[in-house]
Order: sequence, then structure tokens, then C-alpha cells
Amino acid sequence: MSILEIVLIGVIVVLIFGGKKIPELMKGIGRSVKEFKNAKNEPPVK
Repeated sequence: MSILEIVLIGVIVVLIFGGKKIPELMKGIGRSVKEFKNAKNEPPVK
């Protein structure tokens, strides 16, 4: 992906969600990634 594509996607996200919703959205994505990493590192349940 080029820089132009990333900027365009960012502008679209801001237009859709608005500036105030972006921090909440990023926080939710961060929690999801953290949970995924924790679940990946746990031993399988027997």
C-alpha cells in the first residue's frame, strides 16, 4: 500500500466515524489485538 492509499483510507474513516469516535475505535482495536495475542500464547485446553 502506498502512502496515498493509507491517507485516503484515513480520511474516509474520519468522515464516517467523526473525529470524536476515532480514539474509542482505536482503543477497541488495541484491546482486541491484546486479547488475541494473549489467547494465542495460552496453552491449548484439553
